[in-house]
Amino acid sequence: MNQELQLRRAVANGFVAVFQTELRFNLKRIAPYALMFIFSANALLWWGWGPAVVRGWAVNSDFYIVWLFGGFSFMTMPLFIALMMGDPVIRDFRIGVDPLIFSKPVSRAEYLLGKFCGNFFVLVCCQACFALTPLLLQAFSTKGMIVLPPRALPYFQHFFFFVVISSLALAAVFFTVGTLTRNVKIVYGLAVSFYPLYIAWQVTMKGLPSRWRIALDPLLFNVGADNWRGRSADLLNHLTVSYDSNMITNRALMVAASLICLTILYIRFSITERARTKAQGNQISILELTPRVERLYNDRESFDAAHIRQVVEAADGIEAVAGKQIAIPQVNIATQGWRTGFQQFQAALGVEFRLLRAERSLIVVAPLIMFLCGVELAAYKVVPDISYSAAYASRTANSLLLFLFGIAVFYAGETMHRDRESRIEPVLWSVPAPNFALLLSKFSATLLLSISLITAVALTAIGVQLYKGHAPLELQTYLKTYALILVPSIIFMVAASVALNVLLRDKYLAYAASLAIGGGFYYLSSQGHNNRLYNPVLYQLWTPSELLNGGNSLTRILFHRIYGLSLSVFLLALALLFFERKSTKGFLVTHNRLSGTGWTILVAVASIFIAIVTGSIVSRAG
Repeated sequence: MNQELQLRRAVANGFVAVFQTELRFNLKRIAPYALMFIFSANALLWWGWGPAVVRGWAVNSDFYIVWLFGGFSFMTMPLFIALMMGDPVIRDFRIGVDPLIFSKPVSRAEYLLGKFCGNFFVLVCCQACFALTPLLLQAFSTKGMIVLPPRALPYFQHFFFFVVISSLALAAVFFTVGTLTRNVKIVYGLAVSFYPLYIAWQVTMKGLPSRWRIALDPLLFNVGADNWRGRSADLLNHLTVSYDSNMITNRALMVAASLICLTILYIRFSITERARTKAQGNQISILELTPRVERLYNDRESFDAAHIRQVVEAADGIEAVAGKQIAIPQVNIATQGWRTGFQQFQAALGVEFRLLRAERSLIVVAPLIMFLCGVELAAYKVVPDISYSAAYASRTANSLLLFLFGIAVFYAGETMHRDRESRIEPVLWSVPAPNFALLLSKFSATLLLSISLITAVALTAIGVQLYKGHAPLELQTYLKTYALILVPSIIFMVAASVALNVLLRDKYLAYAASLAIGGGFYYLSSQGHNNRLYNPVLYQLWTPSELLNGGNSLTRILFHRIYGLSLSVFLLALALLFFERKSTKGFLVTHNRLSGTGWTILVAVASIFIAIVTGSIVSRAG
C-alpha cells in the first residue's frame, strides 16, 4: 500500500518530474559548466580590463553594474540562449524516447513547461556566474581602480531586472521555434540574425521619444547606453539606478511576450504528430492504379490457345538467351590508393549534398540572410570610395562575416555530430574508407554551402545596385572582393570548427568554445588589439582601395591569405590526426609507403612551415 501511494505521488505532478529530469541531465553535461567558466571569465575581463579604470568609474557602482549587464545582454546572451533552449524537446525525438515519455501520465502542458523551466533555470544559473564574479571581486582592486563600499543587493536586483527577464523572452522564442519546427538550425539562424535585426530596430526607433525607445527595447540597452556621455565620473559613481514606469512597462511586455509564445507552443504542439507521420511514412500507397482482383485461375478460359502460345514463345526466348555466351564482368575490390580514396570522397560528398538539399532550415535561413543584407544596402547610403561596385561588395563582405561565422559554427557542428546522433556512425566507420573521405566531405559540404550563400548575397547586392542606378556594374570587383576576402575567411572558420568538434568531441562544448573565441576576438579588435597574425579573417584590416589598387597593399593581403589558408590546412590535418576513428596504425604501410597518418603529419608540418614563413612576411610588412 505504501509503495502504491509513493508511486501515485511520483506521477501526480508531471511538471516536477520533467523539471527534475532536465536538471539531472544538465548536471551530467559539460556545456553548462563551460558556460559558467566563459561567463565568469567575461566578467573578469570587463572588471579588470574594461573602461572603468580608464574613465574613472567605480567597478561596483549602480551605473557600471547596469552598464555591464546591458553589454552582457546584447553581446553574449542570444547565441548562448539558443544553445541551451533550442533543442530540449528535439533531443527526446532524436533519441527516440518520446513514445516512452508520452506513455506516462504527463500532459502536454506539464511536459513543455517542465522542459522550458528546467533548461531556463540551468541557463539562469550559468548567467548568474557573470553577476557573482564582480560581486566577489569587490574584495580586490588593481592600481587606479575605484571601488565603493561592498554591496550585494544591486547585483541581484539588476541581474534579475535586466538579464533574467530579457533572457526569458528570447528563451521562449527560441524554445517555441525549436519545438515546433523540430530543427535546431533554424533556431541558430534566428539567434545569429538577432544582431542585425536588433540594430535595425534601434535605428528605426531613433526618431521616437525616449520613453517609447525604452518601452520598446527588448534588451533595455537604451537605458544607460549613452547617458554617461557628458557626465562626470564622480556623478556616475554616486548615481542610483531606479526603475521608472517605462522600464517596468518594458519588462511587463517581455513577460507577456514570453507567455504568448508558450501559449502558441501549447496550442500547436502535438505529442502524436511525429508518431502519425512515421506511421504514414511506413505505409505503401498506390495512386491511380486499378486494384488487383484476387482470384484463382482454375477455369478453362484462362488457358486458351493465345495464352499457351505466349508462354511457349517466352520459354523459347529464354532458351535462346541461355544458349549465348555472355562475358562475366570482372570485379575488383579496391580499398586503398589515392584514386579509390578520391572516389570514396566523391561518394561521401554526394551523400552530404543530398542531406543538405533536404535540409529544411535553409529555406528559412538563406532567404533571411539575403533579405537582411539587401535591406542594409537599400536603407543605408552607399558612399563610393573607388566605385559603387567596390562599395557594395565591401559592405556585404563585412556584413556576411557574422552569418558565415554562424554557418561555420552551427552547420559544421551539426554535420560533424549528425551520424552519431542518428546512430549510424558504427556502420559508416565499418566501411573500408579513409578518414579524409569521411571528414573532408563534411568540411567540403559546409564550405560549398557557404560559397553558395555568398553567391546569393552577391546577386542580391548586384540587384540592389542596378535598382538604385549606381552604374557602372563591375563584376570583377565583386569577384575579387569575395574571392580574396570571404572565401579564405570561411575556409579558415569551417576548418577551425571541424577541428574544435574533433578535439572537444562534444557538440555543445564546441559551440560554447567557438562562441567564446569569437567573442574574445571581437573584444580584442574593439579595444584596438587587431594584429594581423591573430586575425585570419582580416576583420577591419582591409579597404577596397587596398584590395583593388594593387601594389604593396594587395601583396600584403595575398600573403595574409596564404597565411590563413595554411593555418586552415594545419587545422584540418590536426582534425584528421585526432579523429576518433583510427583506420591505420603507424606511419608506414607495405613497400615503405606512407600511411594516411604519415601523409597527414607531413601535410601538417608543411602547412605550419608555410604559415610561419608567410606570417613573418605579414608581420614585417605591418
